[in-house]
Amino acid sequence: MLSTEELDAYLEEDLGDDDDSNGIVPAVEAFGSIACKEEGVLAGLEEACAVFRHLGLTTATSFVDGQPLKKGDVVLEVRGSARDMMRGERLALNFLGRMSGIATLTAKCISLAPGVRIAATRKTTPGFRKFEKKAVKLAGGDAHRYDLSSAVMIKDNQIRVMGLESAIREAKRSASFTKKIEVEVESIEDAEKAARLGVDIIMFDNMKPATIKEGVKKVKAIDARILLEASGGITLENLADYARTGVDAISLGALTRDARWLDFSMDIRPLIISGHR
Repeated sequence: MLSTEELDAYLEEDLGDDDDSNGIVPAVEAFGSIACKEEGVLAGLEEACAVFRHLGLTTATSFVDGQPLKKGDVVLEVRGSARDMMRGERLALNFLGRMSGIATLTAKCISLAPGVRIAATRKTTPGFRKFEKKAVKLAGGDAHRYDLSSAVMIKDNQIRVMGLESAIREAKRSASFTKKIEVEVESIEDAEKAARLGVDIIMFDNMKPATIKEGVKKVKAIDARILLEASGGITLENLADYARTGVDAISLGALTRDARWLDFSMDIRPLIISGHR
């Protein structure tokens, strides 16, 4: 949910200190409609409504976030001051375009990997992470960690500095019992070692599907309760191959890094023109 402070900051960034572009527009009553120009999955509608309402406008919609869209669908109608409507237009469209693009790509990935969780990563836009991860969730994906405090993830750099056994041992000693411990591995041998050391999640990083499939069998033979994740180098083209390896989840930086914005446009018309209705 957008806070008042966030709305003020986003609007200040877009409008600046001397907005003559919209300052010249009379504060006449107007009607605005936002339409989607291509198929996709809707996300960012709640945020778009919040932008316009923050500016004193009224909104109406029959759509909900997470809903499939067809080309031409009018997702939002707005009434109120033409000047304020134009002030909120770009910010609202940016939320819709960016978040719907992520949701659309996430839904595509889910369709290619039935039965496997599709998860985001922390490869997000600074200051916009919660909205990008929300878009993933709206499409049926998994947000993964929101920040470094959400779980303990032992990655390659920690392992190089500390060693695998030492890193896992220290994580178990210092982290809360409520936090899961995940280890990123680049070989089947390290996956087996991590499994014997009692971690909660093992991530196969930048490994080929055939190798991961073998690793899944060996880890499950040690402890079937361990959750298994694949990540690194996974694309739309090879996603189905990774889904067939037996992992529980696949995380893709591409969900936020490579998502193309969905195209929306806003049409604004005055309710009264030259004194005539």
